[in-house]
Amino acid sequence: MISSILLAAGQSKRMLGENKLTKNIKGTPLIEYSLNNILKSSVNEIIIVLGYQSKIIEKLINKNNKIKLVFNPNFESGMASSIKKGIKNLSKKTDSFFISLGDMPSIKHATYDHLIKSNKNKKIAVPVFKGQAGHPVLFPKSFVNKLLSIEGDYGAKKIIEINKKEVFSLEVNDPGIIKDLDLLSDFENLKEI
Repeated sequence: MISSILLAAGQSKRMLGENKLTKNIKGTPLIEYSLNNILKSSVNEIIIVLGYQSKIIEKLINKNNKIKLVFNPNFESGMASSIKKGIKNLSKKTDSFFISLGDMPSIKHATYDHLIKSNKNKKIAVPVFKGQAGHPVLFPKSFVNKLLSIEGDYGAKKIIEINKKEVFSLEVNDPGIIKDLDLLSDFENLKEI
C-alpha cells in the first residue's frame, strides 16, 4: 500500500496575510490542485495534515474515501511536527509513503506513479528535474523511526542528506517538482498548471 502525507498546516508567512492554500488558480483553490494530482495517481491513501486555518482548508477539500484529515496542534513549531503527525496516522498496511507539499500544484500525477514503479529497491526515491531534486519524496516504511526524530522547519531534508546511500534519484520530465508557490508573485507568474 502506498500512502501520501500531504502537508497543509503552514502559516503562509510570506503571503502578506493571505493563506496560499485557499488562493484560487483558475477558480480552484491551490490545495485542490495539489490534492487532485495525488488522487489521480495510484496512491492508496492520502493523509492531509492541517494546522493553520484548518477549518477553512477542510471546507475546500472534497471528501473522498482515500482521504484522511488530521490536525497538527503544533503546526507553529514547523514542518517536522506535521510530518510526524502524518506518519503517526499512516495505515498499518503502508509499505511506502510520499511526503507531499500542499503548495506544489503542478506536479503531474504520472510523476507519483513513475516514482512508485521505479523504486524497486525500496530506497528513498527523489524526483529530479534537470539536475535539481524536488518533491514529492517517496520513503520506505523502514524510515519511519528516523523521520520521527526530525525537529523544526527543515522537513525530511536532513534524513535524506544523512542517508545518501539509501537515496534513489529519478530523472523526471516534470518541472512541477521544483515549483512551489510561496509569494504573491509566484501566483502572478504562474504560466501553466
